[in-house]
Amino acid sequence: MRKIYRVWVAGAAGRLGKELARLLSDRDFELLCTDLEDLDITSAQDVIGFADLKHPDVMINCAGMTDVAACEQEPERAFKVNALGARNMATAARKIGARLVYISTDDVFSGEQNTPYNEFEAPAPKTVYGKSKLAGEGFVRELAPKHIIVRSGWVYGEGKNFLTALLAAAQKGEPISVANDQFGCPTSATELAKLVICLMDSAEYGLYHGACEGCCSRYEFAQEILRLTGKQVPLLPVPATEIAGAPERPSYTVLDNFMLRISGIHRMANWKDALASYLRSR
Repeated sequence: MRKIYRVWVAGAAGRLGKELARLLSDRDFELLCTDLEDLDITSAQDVIGFADLKHPDVMINCAGMTDVAACEQEPERAFKVNALGARNMATAARKIGARLVYISTDDVFSGEQNTPYNEFEAPAPKTVYGKSKLAGEGFVRELAPKHIIVRSGWVYGEGKNFLTALLAAAQKGEPISVANDQFGCPTSATELAKLVICLMDSAEYGLYHGACEGCCSRYEFAQEILRLTGKQVPLLPVPATEIAGAPERPSYTVLDNFMLRISGIHRMANWKDALASYLRSR
């Protein structure tokens, strides 16, 4: 594989983008970080113009509309950002011969089975978020010959996510209702960033699942967060449908990192170990 001189991280202000920028900052190449205020990925002209000007060797598309409820309320905007934006990044990558890493989601699956989903199982998203990200995957496959698609789920880090929302609610000291019928793989943005860098540095291409090992319910995830942070707040295990204002999500989106396992290139940390490490660092 040729030497990497420039890496472009689009969506650098998000959970994963921040971790990638932090981990890549001391590498021996030029790091190009953009977010919405710098460049709108829904503008083909802007994306291709930036790529032509900077000519990155690797493009990492972390940009996206990830608020599930907002996606349901504004489906056209969701597809514009998650699908059209991915198309523009893929078109630019193909034009300059760059490798493209596209970050996708466990929401591409229906959640109707009760065994982990691997990369060879057919997606069937039910949410607008999942549908728009799957559409983005399609554009990346079709338009960018040198692509890597990474699906993850329940990603937490800096910014708005389940972990930060739970800790904010815990500050009030009141009982918190948490879904006990939704199952997934809590994944640290730090661990996901390490995987993306590993794939970027490798000669690998194609689709990979990249979630922390193991699985739990939202309720079990919340229990572990409160235990590790020493918060003494009552948790109420309830069906997701009983939580006011909560967006509809697939009930089971546990990912099997099958391709990582058989290729032997990377091993994701256990979700409990990754959570403890993340909270210690904050």
